[in-house]
Amino acid sequence: MCADIPARAGALLTIDLEALQANYRRLAQAAAPARCAAVVKADAYGLGLDRVAPALAEAGANTFFVALPEEGMRLRSLLPDVTIYVLSGFFEGAETDYAEYQLRPVLNSLPDIERYRRLTIETALPAALHLDTGMSRLGLSRAEWHRLQEDPELVQGLDLRLFMSHLACAEDREAPLNTTQQERFRQARAFLPDIPASLANSSGIFLGPDYGFELVRPGVALYGANPTPGLESPMRPVVRLSVRILQVREIDSGESVGYGATYTADAPRRVATIAAGYADGVHRALSSTGRAWIGGYELPFLGRVSMDLISLDVSNLPEALAQQGQSVDLLGPDQDIDSLAGQAGTIAYEMLTSLGRRYHRQYLDHTT
Repeated sequence: MCADIPARAGALLTIDLEALQANYRRLAQAAAPARCAAVVKADAYGLGLDRVAPALAEAGANTFFVALPEEGMRLRSLLPDVTIYVLSGFFEGAETDYAEYQLRPVLNSLPDIERYRRLTIETALPAALHLDTGMSRLGLSRAEWHRLQEDPELVQGLDLRLFMSHLACAEDREAPLNTTQQERFRQARAFLPDIPASLANSSGIFLGPDYGFELVRPGVALYGANPTPGLESPMRPVVRLSVRILQVREIDSGESVGYGATYTADAPRRVATIAAGYADGVHRALSSTGRAWIGGYELPFLGRVSMDLISLDVSNLPEALAQQGQSVDLLGPDQDIDSLAGQAGTIAYEMLTSLGRRYHRQYLDHTT
């Protein structure tokens, strides 16, 4: 029940690479006959690109997406033979990096296309073309797309290997924008019928085969978040976060806890202080709303989350468990990443990518 936290550490973040690989295979199966890529931006959603990317490649992934050229350069050093797309575009001044590391830019605008055309005069480098179908974020705007249709020579002769767009509301199966985007994308694809297409993200995979096209791009679902909110998650949990109890004290009715004295005990309480805080990605928004768990016991947060510490109400916890050196779970069998994110008023993406570097990390795979 007590996690094996090293003596020098305050918490243990366990990352289950076998579960990660199982999630990839599950998503690939759900997406078939479309191929399944893997999104590993932001240091593989905070879980460590150096370990996550090779595990995904071992599971069968051979196409990866990152956000930035520097991320792609790092990934290339890990996986020399895979396909890497850079989602944020074709950065001016970094053209030689794309070429040297064989990073495929996702062309998000007409200026991106023009820079790419200039580079490919000297260097053969494949790319993707991104059309905005409703996100109003990255991708060719409606006006740019119309211009492209009126002047096809703008893309003539370019080595485009993927035509893509991105769903804005895929996690809401009933959102009308899903159908709108899918129809816009399908219509636009008629302009480039011979290029493989990609629309679905993690949740988009579960919207049905009409969204799969030739390639799907799951991200957060790989790491254990539920891509089908409101339904049982098809994903296995990938992370567990166990935190050390530093001290346990008794307080009387009327005593306050934490900065700002935002919690005042209405009866005598037993309070445990644990070694994690907002510097570790446990958001301050969890103040007085978050929960920790141990042995099936729910332990409410008391007062504000501070930089390094959180106070828990352990009044109902058996005294044998409420001891210095014992550990409690912030993520584990009783509470997944979606649940903790919900308590913070945010989403699993933000919780995962916020997990701090102070945690001692251990990776579980078939060799450990």
